[in-house]
Amino acid sequence: MKGIDKNDLLWMYRKMKTSRYFEQRMEKAYLEGKQPVFNIGAGPVPGEMHLSTGQEPAAAGMLVHLTKDDTVTATHRPHHQAIAKGVDLKKMTAEIFGKKTGLGKGKGGHMHLFDPDVKFSCGGIVGAGMPHAVGAALANKKMETDRVAVAFIGEGAANSGAFHESLNLAALWKLPFIVVVEDNAWGISVPKNKSTSVATNDIRARAYGIKGYLVKDNDPMEMYRVSREAVERARNGEGPSLIEIETYRFLGHFQGDPELYRDKAEVPKLREKDPIERLKKYILKEQEVTVMELEAIEKAVVNEVDTAFEFAIHSEFPEPEEALEDVFA
Repeated sequence: MKGIDKNDLLWMYRKMKTSRYFEQRMEKAYLEGKQPVFNIGAGPVPGEMHLSTGQEPAAAGMLVHLTKDDTVTATHRPHHQAIAKGVDLKKMTAEIFGKKTGLGKGKGGHMHLFDPDVKFSCGGIVGAGMPHAVGAALANKKMETDRVAVAFIGEGAANSGAFHESLNLAALWKLPFIVVVEDNAWGISVPKNKSTSVATNDIRARAYGIKGYLVKDNDPMEMYRVSREAVERARNGEGPSLIEIETYRFLGHFQGDPELYRDKAEVPKLREKDPIERLKKYILKEQEVTVMELEAIEKAVVNEVDTAFEFAIHSEFPEPEEALEDVFA
């Protein structure tokens, strides 16, 4: 695809590689102490863990167009979005390990990552980030800035009341708001065609008189293109947009998920279309970039992630009495 800046492509490649390697390390760390019999409360990272391996284009292709002053809300599967938004990787990793050096002093865990320095937040309730992002978009408009707000949701959340109420207000008030629907085909264990009456959620945009886009086959370059247009429209006062991207979830809904609900041949076929490898081939073919340049990026990614994990592992746990601090009475 013509018209994509080389630096943007390299930025996307780095963020996607960072997310992938981060989650590969997290997958191993999370399973420590949870094998051979899975125990969700055991190991250095207790509780649930939702990894976004395979879904990297949704985050990188959108967030390459944003600044630290634009607002992003994310889901219970937030690592790729947090990394692309520029959330402090050391503090984010420490938070997931429950350490006091974490973003929320170790009290939030991986589904509740908050970094006000880059206006990023996420939560575990389906669709709950939509109203928050619409509120941020309303504030942006009232303050007469050109800032935008983006909410990431899963395709299952597009059936929730929060989705429809938020889009109604965003359209009514013509807010600088974008919702990105990550359609990974599965709402936990329920296939999309068993839960949703429309084939793709982009057509729902018409009900609110706003622009709808569909990105097929987890394509990072197409996600870049439609996101650029949606962000430009929002900054220019042209109102909200809805983007649905057909993305892939290489792993289970959560780590430890036996995945009995999907065909065993599904994931190997998806991995053959790995979006990171497709982006790499595109960059090498279409841009004046060498293999050595990409290898240098990959080396820097490994160093950045490994440093973050070392920071988290060697950070201290909060004291028991600290559980009563930072609590609203």
